[in-house]
Amino acid sequence: MIRKARLDDCLDLAALSLQVWLQTYATQGLRAKISHYALSTFTERTFQQRLKEPGSEIWLAIIEEHLVGFIALDLESTFNGKANGYEITTLYVSGHFQGQGIGRKLLNEAKKQYGLPYWLAVWVKNDQAVNFYTKLGLKLIGEQNFDLNGEPHRNHLFSCTEL
Repeated sequence: MIRKARLDDCLDLAALSLQVWLQTYATQGLRAKISHYALSTFTERTFQQRLKEPGSEIWLAIIEEHLVGFIALDLESTFNGKANGYEITTLYVSGHFQGQGIGRKLLNEAKKQYGLPYWLAVWVKNDQAVNFYTKLGLKLIGEQNFDLNGEPHRNHLFSCTEL
């Protein structure tokens, strides 16, 4: 089931985010900058604040009353003007549920609710995500750095004009 997030979902959103983020980005293990970022970013309070922000939306994938994935959108964010649409800030699916079409269903929900186009950033070393978006037909439109406590990490920017 896909549904819009509520304030009482925020604890599960934080936990799932920690699980997916550490699995994806802490590929060489943990160190202080990684741990600090993860533990200060993925909190129940952070998600509660995000749900209250204008233009911020989160949609959940639920299986048997368990959160297995989510998509977060910033409807006011732009890249190179409005031509690339709104931003998908996060698309996370638990590793236990990847490959089951959940990510695609969440992207389809975003399209259904808010239309096209949209854009998103993907860490260049996240081959699984890069391959997923490329397979879906998203186009590479640029690059930007993600700042991890003073360390730049290169990201590809993709745009979707049709799905």
